[in-house]
Amino acid sequence: MPAIKKGMEVELNVERLAFGAGGVARIDGFVVFVDRALPGQRVKAKIIRKKKDYAFARITEILQESPHRVTPRCRHFPDCGGCAFQHLEYEQQLRAKETQVLDLLQRIGGFEHPPVAPARRSPDLFFYRNKMEYTFSDRRWLSRQEIDSGEPIEHRDFALGLHVRGRFDRIIAIQQCYLQSETGNALRNFVADWVLQESSFRPYTTRDHSGFWRFLVLREGKNTGETMVNVVTADGGEAGNREVERLAEEMVKAFPELTTFIHTINRKKAQVATGEMGRVLHGPGYIYETLGRWRFRISPESFFQTNTRAAELLYDTVAELAAPTGGEVLYDLYCGAGTIGIYLSDRVGKIVGVELVEEAIADARVNAALNGIEHAEWIAADLKELLTRDQEFFRRYGHPDVVVVDPPRAGVHPKVVQMLAKLAPPRIVYVSCNPSTFARDAAMLAPSGYRLQKVVPVDMFPHTAHIETVSLLIREGE
Repeated sequence: MPAIKKGMEVELNVERLAFGAGGVARIDGFVVFVDRALPGQRVKAKIIRKKKDYAFARITEILQESPHRVTPRCRHFPDCGGCAFQHLEYEQQLRAKETQVLDLLQRIGGFEHPPVAPARRSPDLFFYRNKMEYTFSDRRWLSRQEIDSGEPIEHRDFALGLHVRGRFDRIIAIQQCYLQSETGNALRNFVADWVLQESSFRPYTTRDHSGFWRFLVLREGKNTGETMVNVVTADGGEAGNREVERLAEEMVKAFPELTTFIHTINRKKAQVATGEMGRVLHGPGYIYETLGRWRFRISPESFFQTNTRAAELLYDTVAELAAPTGGEVLYDLYCGAGTIGIYLSDRVGKIVGVELVEEAIADARVNAALNGIEHAEWIAADLKELLTRDQEFFRRYGHPDVVVVDPPRAGVHPKVVQMLAKLAPPRIVYVSCNPSTFARDAAMLAPSGYRLQKVVPVDMFPHTAHIETVSLLIREGE
């Protein structure tokens, strides 16, 4: 092993991108992960951390630029944590994600030749997000350009924006974000200006948990044009309530097209954009969105795929791999608000959706009713308890012909994997936002006779390290 030590400077040729961002280089076979590096670059880099089998480095000088580098569109790049790869050609982003899925299935899953298809590209490369969550802060991050400019810097004690990359405690004030719509940018800038100029309350701080303004959450229906503003604050009593009411009044005047305005109060110390109490100050308290011919109601806490147009592509891919013929019993596990089951509802005979979060199941029932779907059952339950202990469940709802699972990043609970193997449905379609946990779960199903037939990466988040996959596992002999 080469004598690599923390603090030493080395010259590296960056070969590819690692899962989760960062370039991969080697010194005599020893792997070095290089922060913010691109494939094809030759760099000088400083070793910042050394492990037994690999090291981490930070670029000090670019000796040769990557042929795939492009000029980033956003002024906040690379300080902002919202994007990782605005400076890399989009086709190279797709190829990198394909390679990472392939590598994880080989290393973690033990699949010698994983059947990974070409990544399906997002229909929109910019302005694709239907939800953005911005944080208020009393400690604004200053970019190197701002510091070096010599210009006077105002409002150092206020920011409304996104986290600085790699920093949970620093917020960069965003003026223009290319991931959300121009309407969203206008709404955010209006709120920032109003709070800065008109409000006597200050941003919330986790240092001593003082302050009032905490988050601004914007949601929009890309296909309906409806918009939601959700302002999350600490509990400011009646004075705080009146302050938000003033903001709502001014926003409705400035944006008559605004569908609904909600004030959420979070009394807890945890810095999350949810709360114990919500007040609807304008409109119905929800918006609508469509996917294909299906219509969905979205409340402040509803889960909905963040890239609307890519979600249609994702669900079309699920339908393609599930290949229903019209009479199947479909289990939609980790179903959330029921979007996948509803999207496939006209192609199956029965839907059984299961989700732990009761509010999500309530949304699923509303959405099913909204679309006139009567052949679906929505169950709020812990899957590992339901599938392992409720012996009546399968007699009541039928044996599944197709199972769709769409778990959180942690993947499917091992007990649920075991029950899926015992259920032995002919087809399992696994939707994953974390290919490393999918690789683990697919490997657990293999000894039970399941063959990994196809893995399709779907790029839901251009310019970021996130990878979504839709995969088909078929039971041998079916």
